Amino acid sequence: MPNYFYGPQAEQFAFYRIPKALFTDPAYRGISTDAKVLYGLLLDRMSLSARNDWLDEQGRVYIVFTVEEVMGALCCADNKATRLLRELEGVGLIERKRRGLGKPSLIYVKNFVEAPEQRIKNRDNHDSVPTKTATLEAPKSRSNKTDKNHTDQSETDPFPSGEGGGVTAGTESEGNGPRARYQEYFLRQFNFDSLVASHPNDEDMLREMLELLVDTVCSRRKLIRIAGDDKPAEVVKARLLKLDGDHLRFVLMCLKENTTQVRNMRQYLLATLYNAPMTMHSSYAARVQHDFKTG
Repeated sequence: MPNYFYGPQAEQFAFYRIPKALFTDPAYRGISTDAKVLYGLLLDRMSLSARNDWLDEQGRVYIVFTVEEVMGALCCADNKATRLLRELEGVGLIERKRRGLGKPSLIYVKNFVEAPEQRIKNRDNHDSVPTKTATLEAPKSRSNKTDKNHTDQSETDPFPSGEGGGVTAGTESEGNGPRARYQEYFLRQFNFDSLVASHPNDEDMLREMLELLVDTVCSRRKLIRIAGDDKPAEVVKARLLKLDGDHLRFVLMCLKENTTQVRNMRQYLLATLYNAPMTMHSSYAARVQHDFKTG
């Protein structure tokens, strides 16, 4: 059962921002609440792209957010995910530039403050395809999974009262101790059931990652070895607590693409998880740039 918040504890979490105008402006009353939530997700991704200079040749900020990602974020079927994107595109809140050949569309998140009529007029001069020809993007690429350091949970323990830190696995009461609470935290953070459902063949590896993360954040050690270096345990734990489902997907991709022999899988996996927030964006950025050059 969820606990109460005490003092400023609620401030440690990350939040998606949904503009109030989407609920108060009569121009947006015709779109569904789910579409408004999706706009908040796209706006969050767009702000990260802007900070990391994800710009097209005209200097416009773009993101890549596939139908598959919408399905995972909102726990919905593909037809609903496609409909929500069309809703936003229909009122000019987003524009999609389709690239063909199985490549995911580029999405331009539009300014919600600008008059809807002006946005629709501007779309006539844009190179996107009209809404009526919208098609389901191929969910092959997971580009633009930008670094989440600025929007994820702050570097604090999710149990700041001290009830979750420094406990060795197995020492707490079953189902009610810090280990159980950390496990529940990660399950929610990763939206784990949805993650497994979208990667059924990787369920064992995903559960291994989950157990490794719980073991690490419950460790009593003052130093934790990452890629041969001993790092302060609190630094490692703070980084691991920032991970989300996108990071786990990225690690899965790294594991599948690795062609070298791994002698210590547990150490390799921990290092990859630890470095995921710092390396994920550059990896996807390189892939997108490669697509631009070869497209």
